[in-house]
Amino acid sequence: MPESKSRKKAAYTPPPTKASAPAPLPRWFLPVALGLMILGLVWLVVTYLSPGAAYPVPGIGQWNLGIGFAIIIVGFGMFSRWR
Repeated sequence: MPESKSRKKAAYTPPPTKASAPAPLPRWFLPVALGLMILGLVWLVVTYLSPGAAYPVPGIGQWNLGIGFAIIIVGFGMFSRWR
C-alpha cells in the first residue's frame, strides 16, 4: 500500500520573553517595615502597662490590642514583599 506524503511543520519557537529582574524596592521600604513592627510592639506594651487599657487611645479599652497587632501584621506584610 502506498504511503501518503507527510506534512512538514516548522518547529515551534516560543516568542521571546523579557527576563528582567524584579525592580528594586525604594530605600524607605525597609525602615518603614521595621518602624511599623516596633510601633506595634510599643503600642502593645503601653496597652499592657496602662491601668485598664486606658492608653494609647483612651475609651476603646482592649481594642488597643487589636490596633497594635494590626500594625505588626502590616509590618509582616511588608516584609513578605521585601527582596
